[in-house]
Amino acid sequence: MSSRIALAVLVLAVAGCGDRAAGQGADLRGKVYVSSSVTEQGKSRALVEGTNVELSFTGDGRLIARAGCNQMQGPVSLDDGKLSVAELSTTTMGCPDPELHRQDQWLSDLLGAKPAWKLDGANLVVTGSGTEIVLATEQPATLEGTWTVDGLVTRDAVSSVPQGAKATLVFRDGVMKVDTGCNFNGADLPYELRGQVLEVQLGPTTLKSCGPVDEVENAVRAAFEGGQVTHEIKRSTLTLTNASGAGLTLQK
Repeated sequence: MSSRIALAVLVLAVAGCGDRAAGQGADLRGKVYVSSSVTEQGKSRALVEGTNVELSFTGDGRLIARAGCNQMQGPVSLDDGKLSVAELSTTTMGCPDPELHRQDQWLSDLLGAKPAWKLDGANLVVTGSGTEIVLATEQPATLEGTWTVDGLVTRDAVSSVPQGAKATLVFRDGVMKVDTGCNFNGADLPYELRGQVLEVQLGPTTLKSCGPVDEVENAVRAAFEGGQVTHEIKRSTLTLTNASGAGLTLQK
């Protein structure tokens, strides 16, 4: 009798561990982790300047990984403390620096070897083949701050900003400032947020021509023509669109 009880307790304990692991895996979904440290064989590994390791766990069970150049993705399993990616596919963009290509390959090899993973507080720790990557959760961007226009939206099409043109939108303490270096020069424009709807009136401006920036200024006027735009923030990208489909994309 006692042996059966002991066996039952052991089974419940193992099941409990499995439940906790499964729960932790579910906690990763919808989150983006960015490397804060990388070590190999106990020594710090320097990444290419300006790059990091980024792991995104989608809500539909895929991993999207980046190491500075190409994007890798595939269905991911997190069972038994292993990060296992089935059929890891990679884009084939030519990397401007051979070191970026090698760094991509290094991350691809690590993910292909089914590294171990665990949560250490809010951090994700991935280990395998003598490598340890500590990644912190990326904080979602907020509307507050400076955004640079990088795309002009007309219904379903998005065109790039003309070369030589630059425009910024700054949101701070209920005031929006538009600066294009031409007709928009950073005047205070009070705005209100009602859910996803941003209400603001641009008001009159001068109409002098400034070359490439004219196209951007026309797009800004078109986006805010009705005084209302819908705003959506995905990581560091802000999209503003009005009811007619005109709008802007911006980077923080």
